[in-house]
Amino acid sequence: MSAVDALMPNRGIVRLAAARPGAQDENFNGKVEDPAILASFRADWPRPLETLRELGNRLICGWDLGTAIDTQQIASVGGQDCNGTLFNLPMRGVVGARWTGAEQSWRHAPAHYAAIKFHEDDLGDCGWGPSFEFAVPEGLKSGSYALHLSCEDGEDWLPFYVLAPRNGPHAKVAFLAPTFTYQAYGNHAIGWTDDVLRARMVEWGAYPHTPDDFPIYGRCTYNHHPDGSGIAYASRARPMLTMRPGFLTFTDRAEGGSGVRHYASDSHLLGWLEARQIEFDVITDEDLHEEGAALLAQYRVVLTGGHPEYHTAETLDALQAHVLRGGRLCYLGGNGFYWRIGRNPALPWAIEVRRAENGVRAWAAEPGEYYHALDGKFGGLWKRNRRDPQQLVLTGFSTQGRYESAWFRRTEESQYPAVSWIFEGLDDQLFGDYGLNSGGAAGYELDRADMRLGTPDGAVVIARSEGLQAGFLPLMEDMRFPPQALTGEDAGTLVRGDMTYFVTECGGAVFAASSISFNGSLWHDGAFGGPVSRILENVVRRFLRDPNEPLAE
Repeated sequence: MSAVDALMPNRGIVRLAAARPGAQDENFNGKVEDPAILASFRADWPRPLETLRELGNRLICGWDLGTAIDTQQIASVGGQDCNGTLFNLPMRGVVGARWTGAEQSWRHAPAHYAAIKFHEDDLGDCGWGPSFEFAVPEGLKSGSYALHLSCEDGEDWLPFYVLAPRNGPHAKVAFLAPTFTYQAYGNHAIGWTDDVLRARMVEWGAYPHTPDDFPIYGRCTYNHHPDGSGIAYASRARPMLTMRPGFLTFTDRAEGGSGVRHYASDSHLLGWLEARQIEFDVITDEDLHEEGAALLAQYRVVLTGGHPEYHTAETLDALQAHVLRGGRLCYLGGNGFYWRIGRNPALPWAIEVRRAENGVRAWAAEPGEYYHALDGKFGGLWKRNRRDPQQLVLTGFSTQGRYESAWFRRTEESQYPAVSWIFEGLDDQLFGDYGLNSGGAAGYELDRADMRLGTPDGAVVIARSEGLQAGFLPLMEDMRFPPQALTGEDAGTLVRGDMTYFVTECGGAVFAASSISFNGSLWHDGAFGGPVSRILENVVRRFLRDPNEPLAE
């Protein structure tokens, strides 16, 4: 439930869009513009271009919703000083009755955006007060943890990360937890929690709760409001059931498949690091956004999770700076660095997504509403902001299918001495035909190298996906009519994943796995091992070399 409360001079409250605080069934769904209290009724008001200030002495009090759009405050008009406060993140930066299309950004014509859209299921901050405090013990290793809570009625696990002390010591490897992506998908209600999945949850002792059963905690940016519009905000100031140890997203029908995604899936990588005795610290997207490249200065190698999809300009800039100054980056996922998000330091627990123009999207932003309200920046794909993922991590989103996976095969170029060390210890040309994520290392969402989009000259595609199922298709943003790729080539050539490697002139390097399901194949035959594990260990250990040592023998 979203609402706005304004305090009147007599201490009374004017409340818009909700009958009372916390009401779940007495809420308004829709846009409000120019709310006002008038001294007399006017049948002709509002005229199309009239503003509240033009009402003169008829206006007792009104509220200009076109000011301070990037805040949760609304300004009163009429001399009564009855400013208001918004609750639960109703949608700002939306077009009002005065919008003509002459401007596309609320920053350029705020009077055209003097409306707020309310939804009965808006949820920003739950507002729960602290029940207890937990002091992180001195010397606790940086890593991913969960606080186990139990009571007579049940139990839960609250995830948290511990970073290394600011002054050290630090490991040489950092895992960048894609917390912005976890948040964007937080409480994704897909409607797939059927009897089969529920039985598996019980059999495996998986996390027992699902967003399908708990709408009270809000939905995610892949869901819709009751009026059919897309959900643009995601908050971490609420329980996120999808970010729990052992949360199952799918009924994975592949042999050995787990059906986990995001937070739970990234535990495959963390478990592998511990099993291979590679010391690492954990940092998060939010830390990187706030601290920038300085946060990465202590680390030689940065590892991403399996689906680092949502990012800010600050996180992209920091990772780019890390590589350009000689750092090494392992992009261990697919469909990464795809959507731009908005943030605001006054609301550090919130992110905003405007699904503008194009892309693989569950809903489309309305005309004139492509700019974030939180920061005023143009939303949508990073591609539409001229920052294709290929510019940072060599490859970018190219194809998506059902929750299915296949394998990789080495290319002829992988035999070059400069890259052949990546495959030391492997005898077969084919690898990754197994895994915890839908049964293979190459699947679900995959990325390709494309020099037209920014893959640097000198990057080497060392392996390519094979055996993808018929349901894998190219992306809409890569297509034109009649159906073919924008480059004029056959669209089928875009249905692939390109494992890629590149070394910069300053000794920095990037390894791109280019598949969401890659990390699930670090586990093989009941342990962390096998060909995919060997490839990644070869890369990480070589990347840990002193910057003055050559990466290739």
